[in-house]
Amino acid sequence: MTPNENLAERYRAYIDCLNKQDWDNLGSVVHEDVHYNGTRVGLTGYRQMLVGDFEAIPDLSFNIDFLVCEPPRIAARLLFGCTPKAMLFGLPVNGRKVNFSENVFYTFREGRVVDV
Repeated sequence: MTPNENLAERYRAYIDCLNKQDWDNLGSVVHEDVHYNGTRVGLTGYRQMLVGDFEAIPDLSFNIDFLVCEPPRIAARLLFGCTPKAMLFGLPVNGRKVNFSENVFYTFREGRVVDV
C-alpha cells in the first residue's frame, strides 16, 4: 500500500467514526493534540464540538465528494444534505432541509488527524 492509499484509508476511517458517532474510538483517528482552525482544542474539545454538531443537526452525515492526498496532508470536499434544528451558519433554517459543501484540509500525525 502506498503512503497516499494508507492516508486515504485512515481518512475514510475518520469519516466513518464521525458518521457512526463512535466517540469512544475517536482517539484512534484524531490525535490528542488536535487543532481546529488554528486553535488547539485537544481531543476532548474536538469531541465536544462534534457532539454539539450532531445535537444541532441530528441527521448530519459527512460524505466525501473527492479526496486529494499529499502526505501528511489531505484535502477533501465534503457534501452535506441535512436538517438542522434551528440555526446554521447564522441563518434560521428551523428544520428545513439544506444542502451545502465544505472544502477542508487536514494534517495527520502518527496516523491520526492533528490539524483541521
